[in-house]
Amino acid sequence: MAGLAEYLWVLFTVSASTAQTARNAMQRDLIGTLGAAGATYVRFLFGLPFALLFLAIEAAGFGMIPPALNGPALLWIFVGAAAQIMATGLMLAAMRSRSFVVTIAYTKTEPVIIALFAVAVLGETPTPAVAAAIVIATGGVMLMSWPRAGAQDAGWKPAALGIAGGAFFALSAVGFRGGILRLYAESFVSAATTALVTGLVIQCGLILLWLALFDRAMLAKILLAWRPSLLAGFMGAFASQCWFLAFATSTAAKVRTLGLIEVPMAQIVTRKLFEQGVTMREYAGIGLILVGVALLING
Repeated sequence: MAGLAEYLWVLFTVSASTAQTARNAMQRDLIGTLGAAGATYVRFLFGLPFALLFLAIEAAGFGMIPPALNGPALLWIFVGAAAQIMATGLMLAAMRSRSFVVTIAYTKTEPVIIALFAVAVLGETPTPAVAAAIVIATGGVMLMSWPRAGAQDAGWKPAALGIAGGAFFALSAVGFRGGILRLYAESFVSAATTALVTGLVIQCGLILLWLALFDRAMLAKILLAWRPSLLAGFMGAFASQCWFLAFATSTAAKVRTLGLIEVPMAQIVTRKLFEQGVTMREYAGIGLILVGVALLING
């Protein structure tokens, strides 16, 4: 059982990547109705009720008492929450002009940035095997992201938006892991869910304040689009729950490097739903990602 427990982070990360791919596709469909900003807000506003449900089930069904919040944990979670809003908005803005899978690939430059943040802020230095896995897998992402010859959407703006989104996702991951580690809960599950709920409360508060002051029409549009938004919110909350469980059991750099398997998953979504073609270079990039993931787990 002890050996199996060491790989719980793998199970949590794969589950998170799968759910996040589905959520990203749902949010992309909402861009036409709500715009990039509205589609960004949906995952937080409609995700909070499900996160509260997860916390209630843990407390009532399994006796997991949520840990008390403290100043350092709240500060870390606030940084993670604010960075995640920025990251999601930048990602969806990039999707306006690049394919679904290439946009996801741009944001997946994140593990290298996370590794640097984690060393500087959390003191988590990756092992040589993990460092090699990060470099190989991220190299695969960059290969996939290279613009196709003659592509009309191969400008610098989508790349800049996607890579900036990756940087904010990195800051978000480090912030949330820092918050989870400072909650001092009896169960890592309770710490992860408490951090998730706290982060979503902060995010929803910021979003609702912004909409109430500057864009009440958008708030009305979001409420009218509650049916598709509800499913996106659930998938977002479930994905975040799995990410937070992974952050509670392993380093942010390892978790987000394994999370690069989302790129091949996005490739499947691209082919099946959006009817966007795939080049041999993108297949080669996927191969490098898988090599890096294999090294990460076995190393």
